[in-house]
Amino acid sequence: MPRQPRLDLPGIAQHIVQRGNDRQPCFFADIDRMRYLQELRELSLKLSVAIHAYVLMTNHVHLLLTSQATGATSALMQSLGRRYVRYINDHYRRTGTLWEGRYKSCPMQDETYLLRCYRYIELNPVRAGMAADPADYRWSSHRCNGLGQADALVQPHPRYRAIAADELRPAIYRRFVLDAIDPGETAAIHLNLQQHMRWAMTASARLSKRS
Repeated sequence: MPRQPRLDLPGIAQHIVQRGNDRQPCFFADIDRMRYLQELRELSLKLSVAIHAYVLMTNHVHLLLTSQATGATSALMQSLGRRYVRYINDHYRRTGTLWEGRYKSCPMQDETYLLRCYRYIELNPVRAGMAADPADYRWSSHRCNGLGQADALVQPHPRYRAIAADELRPAIYRRFVLDAIDPGETAAIHLNLQQHMRWAMTASARLSKRS
């Protein structure tokens, strides 16, 4: 049975999570992360998908993005997955799958929640014990969003822009990221992702029965 298309609407930010197969690494060296970001930027420009925040961990990726056309996010993730797997298999002379099934996605309907998602994504290396400060981790959007450093991949969401004027925004956002987090916030984001995935699977099953 063919897979049903995801709900992928223009103008709605989405939190994307893609994991390595069986929680195994999907990045083996810095050159791999560079290649992934290069492919992501090329496809985001081609498909008019704005990347607001990201982090590349050892065995998974988080993205916060907004597409301008229906289906553009799915097209981006499918093309990115194929390109990157081809690169990894060629570079390391390996075969087989790299990703753990389909990526997870969750739409951001609440703009307050959206900024918390920014923070959740950029604090991943800190929670994992890979950095003491999110600014110390090279492979995320925090140096751009929190320090104002240039990053050709990142396009700010209007909610992020609304924090303050350009010259003040990074410092204010960085304080927001470094503030003590409600212990329930991370759990709530995890739960929201899981609930949305269950809802999407149920909706797809219903559509399949009707077709």
